[in-house]
Amino acid sequence: MSALFSPIKLRGLTLKNRIVVSPMCQYSADDGVATDWHFTHINNLALSGAAMFCIEATHVEAIGRITPGCLGLYSDAGEAALKQIITSVRKHSSTAIAMQLAHAGRKASSARPWDGGQLIPVEQGGWQTVGPSAVPHKEGEAAPLALDAAGLKRIRDAFVDAAKRAARLGIDAIELHGAHGYLMHQFLSPISNRRTDEYGGSLANRMRFPLEVYDAVRTVFPHDRPVGMRVSSTDWVEGGWDLAQTIEFANALKARGVDWIDASSGGVSPLQKIPLGPGYQVRFAETIKRETGLPTMAVGLITEAKHAEEIVGGGKADMVALARGMLYDPRWGWHAGAELGGEVDVPPQYWRSQPSTQKALFGKTTFGAR
Repeated sequence: MSALFSPIKLRGLTLKNRIVVSPMCQYSADDGVATDWHFTHINNLALSGAAMFCIEATHVEAIGRITPGCLGLYSDAGEAALKQIITSVRKHSSTAIAMQLAHAGRKASSARPWDGGQLIPVEQGGWQTVGPSAVPHKEGEAAPLALDAAGLKRIRDAFVDAAKRAARLGIDAIELHGAHGYLMHQFLSPISNRRTDEYGGSLANRMRFPLEVYDAVRTVFPHDRPVGMRVSSTDWVEGGWDLAQTIEFANALKARGVDWIDASSGGVSPLQKIPLGPGYQVRFAETIKRETGLPTMAVGLITEAKHAEEIVGGGKADMVALARGMLYDPRWGWHAGAELGGEVDVPPQYWRSQPSTQKALFGKTTFGAR
């Protein structure tokens, strides 16, 4: 039996295979509210053959959006728009729907990638960003405002409110975004966190705010639905956040009942030097899994079915998450199942697309005509 197409249980959620559609920003929301683009995008990839689809970084307050086009879940309008999309997905797809809750911190107020992706000054329609310290992401940029106690409480409460909205929407799982240089990662990394209070300095202090956010979300999200955390396993910068600290953070999350660690890397500094290549982050998932015993998710330039099978079958990670590979091949899970002898759930409207050489790919099907 294919390891990639074996089930995995995360609290009360059982996934039929180990393939996840990774959260991917679409930069196409209107004041945080999902649009027709999201309707098409999500419904399409919900039929990929992956057992779980994760909605893109969904921001918990307006100033926490990466770009003016980023998705949010901080208003009734935003909740209503996502409800319509999720209702549509549930009609035709058996995939679990996760959501990544996020706050961009000092990396907010950025232009969309196709508009250059740089900081938008306040006078040009951007907004004042916030962070653990008044340290800009790039030299020459405007600095964020260092969060005070009231600001920290506001953001914790915003994560709680968004988690409650996600629960009402019927979201099956939450992933908290503690990676890629966004707010929780900014607190973790000594590159961006220069605080001298209880939220800065020592590793325990730098972990404090992300752990508070996790605790607050876990308290209000239904107990039988899993909550995971995406981490940047290393900053790829000397003196920054690294794998040893990631393991300590993962162990602290384990003590609180976290359900998986999604092992990514980088994003907190433009000085990073990343050695890109197929599966370049798999070793992080493997080490975290070995050192903590937690389920891990491998992500990053995993595009081939046999590679994904080797990762899961070899015990390097419990799940694989694909982003760009799914955009390029929205039926990646089908094709992986055909190659590896797995079975995928497909709506009956598509049953007749099953290749003549793959009679078991879609499970038990019938299709008659006269």
